[in-house]
Amino acid sequence: MKGRLILLDHIGTVEAACILVDGKLDDLLIDTSDAPRPGAIFRGICDRPIKGQGGMMLRLPGGDTGFLRHGKGLRPGQPLLVQVTGYAESGKAVPVTDRVLFKSRYAIVTPGKPGTNISRQITDDDTRDTLLATAHEAYDGPHGLILRSSCDGADAAEIADDIAAMAALSDAVLADAEGTQPEALTEGDGPHALAWRDWHLSAQVVTDAGCFEDHDVLDQIGDLANALVPLGEANMYVEPTRALVAVDVNTGNDTSPAAALKANLAACRALPRALRLRGLGGQVTVDFVSMSKAHRKQVEQSLRAAFKADAIETSLVGWTPMGLFELQRKRERRPHSAEMLRDI
Repeated sequence: MKGRLILLDHIGTVEAACILVDGKLDDLLIDTSDAPRPGAIFRGICDRPIKGQGGMMLRLPGGDTGFLRHGKGLRPGQPLLVQVTGYAESGKAVPVTDRVLFKSRYAIVTPGKPGTNISRQITDDDTRDTLLATAHEAYDGPHGLILRSSCDGADAAEIADDIAAMAALSDAVLADAEGTQPEALTEGDGPHALAWRDWHLSAQVVTDAGCFEDHDVLDQIGDLANALVPLGEANMYVEPTRALVAVDVNTGNDTSPAAALKANLAACRALPRALRLRGLGGQVTVDFVSMSKAHRKQVEQSLRAAFKADAIETSLVGWTPMGLFELQRKRERRPHSAEMLRDI
């Protein structure tokens, strides 16, 4: 099927959502039940400071441990509202922040940061003025408010209802900030809610049971268990290790003089999708095909353009002395294990 399609279904009993672009899997969310979801809000209890780092370890519900990077001024036993920012590496504490946000389709409520702002992606002055008027009519409380790019062209009443719902949720959560025991105050959004909230709404949405199988999604998900990513004549291998994600780019059977640059540019374009579909983050090290230093700048520009269009925050660190390229990618998703993917 041509065009962009959003599918909401289940894999077994697990909730999942995906985007197809011209029938090809472009994004994938699979729920996890054994780890706190990013976006979940907890009342944590400060446990012990991390000397030399300025951080604080916190007790979270269910016996989990959280790590707050900036814990200056906090004391053990103090309750603190925190929000999960990503998935923890194996054996490590859950990363959290005390800058709690309440995010929905149209609005983000920002406690402690007053003022109303509009996404920079909305550039039309008349549209911005109309949205400001809608926001001021819908909410006049103490919290800050950000109107997302999805507000452009949306119904004013829907935007106002969304603002009101997020403001009410923020007030309810903040009212539960005090206490002596850790408590889960929100669970964070699952795949279906995230798809509704964050994916572009101009696409057709299919919610029929079994739609993954009807659109051959399960086979494409199963293929992700293979580290090999075809790039036309070339290919790359994307392999997570305990320390980092290793990416190896090869020219394949193409032996032409331009093969190296051609393969490397193809890898740049394909890498965000390959990482996104596998849920991979953290340190990523790319071993491009050997090329001249004159071509490195062109490859770096291609990488920058490719990741600019990707929703997950990724920092391009740069070249190592050995000619590898390093990236640092936020761990917003739980990696999909090869064993799990093969079982689909």
